[in-house]
Amino acid sequence: MTVETSADMPVNPLILKLEAFHALSEADKELLTRLSTTSRTVGPREDLIREGDPPERVYLILEGFACRYKILPDGSRHIMAYMVPGDLCDLHVFILKTMDHSIGTLSACEVVDLPRAQVMEMIERPAIARALWWSGLVDGATLREWLVNIGARSAEERVAHLLCELLVRLRLVGLATEDRYELPITQNELGDTMGLSTVHVNRVLQRLRAEGLIIFKSQKLVILKVAELMAFSGFNPNYLHLESRRTLYAARG
Repeated sequence: MTVETSADMPVNPLILKLEAFHALSEADKELLTRLSTTSRTVGPREDLIREGDPPERVYLILEGFACRYKILPDGSRHIMAYMVPGDLCDLHVFILKTMDHSIGTLSACEVVDLPRAQVMEMIERPAIARALWWSGLVDGATLREWLVNIGARSAEERVAHLLCELLVRLRLVGLATEDRYELPITQNELGDTMGLSTVHVNRVLQRLRAEGLIIFKSQKLVILKVAELMAFSGFNPNYLHLESRRTLYAARG
């Protein structure tokens, strides 16, 4: 797949994401576009890399949803992070001898394999390096928020909080409107993410529908009352640091 930025083609989601962290020059954008030119299609629910494998490349998600996960001794799975278009999977894995978790697709994905040399080419450009640094900090903040979500919120609040987070993250890369987006995730996968059974997830979604907060059908989510869903779940987008980043770099020029 060739990534283009003409009027009839979507902008590279990696560029959209990184420009929310730091302004990029045309040369920076050209580099990111070039590195994203060659991608491969990976089917749903396939592993990109497994726990114990030696990491030899970084994966960029151009289309679709992927996740980080671990398999527990009893065979159950816990999903620790979602990766959406524009996300890089573990930028610094080259320092590891083996993976301590697995990365797999949730839906069909377009994936770019970035070898070490291309990652270093990105990092050698100061603006891209700063944007990637911000991105890594936000990944850590997001993980902390997910820990709070699992440990301190009710089942309904957990699911609602995740739906709000994905709305903000997908807006950033042009894949959500003010109140809707595609969500190619099953109730079983939501359960693996939220620490809930599939039956419990189904009940939670029914309650959110009954409250007139969401419509979730055929992998399409509509949040009918965005402000109310955010208030209900205690969602505060401060951990995504979108406004603070723009303000900081606007002040610095």
